[in-house]
Amino acid sequence: MVTRPQSAPVPGAEASRRAEGWRPDSWRFYPGLQMPSYPDKAQLEEVESKLASYPPLVFAGEARRLKAEIAKVARGEAFLLQGGDCAESFDEHSADNIRDFFRVFLQMAVVLTFAGGSPVVKVGRIAGQFAKPRSADTETVDGVTLPSYRGDIINDIAFTEAARVPDPRRQLDAYRQSAATLNLLRAFANGGYANLANAHAWMLGFVKDSPQSSRYQELANRITEALDFMRACGIDPKSHPEMSSTDFFTSHEALLLGYEQALTRVDSTSGDWYATSGHLLWIGDRTRQPDHAHVEYFRGIRNPIGIKCGPSISPEGLIRLLDILQPDNEAGRITLICRFGADKVGDYLPGLIRAVEKEGRTVAWSCDPMHGNTIKAASGYKTRPFERVQSEIRSFFDIHAAEGTFAGGVHLEMTGKNVTECTGGARAISDEDLRDRYHTYCDPRLNAEQAIETAFLVAELLKRERLARGRPQVEAAE
Repeated sequence: MVTRPQSAPVPGAEASRRAEGWRPDSWRFYPGLQMPSYPDKAQLEEVESKLASYPPLVFAGEARRLKAEIAKVARGEAFLLQGGDCAESFDEHSADNIRDFFRVFLQMAVVLTFAGGSPVVKVGRIAGQFAKPRSADTETVDGVTLPSYRGDIINDIAFTEAARVPDPRRQLDAYRQSAATLNLLRAFANGGYANLANAHAWMLGFVKDSPQSSRYQELANRITEALDFMRACGIDPKSHPEMSSTDFFTSHEALLLGYEQALTRVDSTSGDWYATSGHLLWIGDRTRQPDHAHVEYFRGIRNPIGIKCGPSISPEGLIRLLDILQPDNEAGRITLICRFGADKVGDYLPGLIRAVEKEGRTVAWSCDPMHGNTIKAASGYKTRPFERVQSEIRSFFDIHAAEGTFAGGVHLEMTGKNVTECTGGARAISDEDLRDRYHTYCDPRLNAEQAIETAFLVAELLKRERLARGRPQVEAAE
């Protein structure tokens, strides 16, 4: 199901339209993939008009602050931790789920900061991650074929004909849920919950008897000792509020462009256009065609943006995208999110790095070790073997070390819930275990224990990178 413009672009249209300038709706003159065709056009226009009158979810100043932080990632001065649900759902929206995700995310950030000796830029796949690209327009179950589920912002996961009809009113529900989620996340980040003194309390109950528990508790004890020392020196959260709060940003794949357009606003201080649905938006591997709608939309917003890079992108194709999306080579603007698979990363990543370095482009490099390592288990469940996830992360760091560039971040589909969706890890989840707690709406996620285990691996790799570059190991408590 694909949205098409009223008249398809003719040869040369890309250059001519871009010469005419950009507007939030100029994407509508380009072919668009992975977007639904709504049967009720009048209702769609009514919903988009209503969204355009709603307050922004995030603000331009916050997006600029994130861009400055990602510029540090590009220079090797910080590390980007990006993660969250594969696809947010309306049914599972609760304060407990948001809190559990946030506390695991804080644990991971503490491991990377304290054990890895690196400041961490925290970006969640949350408060907007509702739309999902699909490999096929339809799916068949027991001989019945229906339109694919494309995320709660578009249709319903229930396998019925009525549920799979795209409903524009779902965009209003997605906006309201995003606003509520952001409200709680801001309270957690700035209301004292993120205080480093709570590092012990962040441990989820079902992780306490895991092999990761003792490693984390040992690290938390060291943080407590460091805080006690700082207090003895007169440094406490009251005089240094950064010890009791943190910056936390949101991100999602900007797939549904009508929704994004409705929430695109002019910043009154700069006159620039910003997407206010999230701090960082990314273009998916299936929608990054340079002469298509998504790239046209992204070239006009001033947010930091991500580009998913899979095996189908060539070095020349990547440079063409950077020419369009980052013509001024602005630091912090582009994060390249690499998703090749453990068996392919060595074949593709070095060529992309060399092309970017040759052209003198400034980008942050991030590793998505999830999407390229998806398999169908013998039990029939879609899963991701944890050893493959770890292998791609190791290769990502090794390749950057060999090329003399910075392994800047990781991008993970993860949850704070005790799910069994990815095999392996410290508890050695097996194929037979997948059926126990397989709750994802789309793709398999790391559970909290596997996410923390990943953080320890990345911390070790960061420490190795710092030593190889001759940088002092800093045990920070940021």
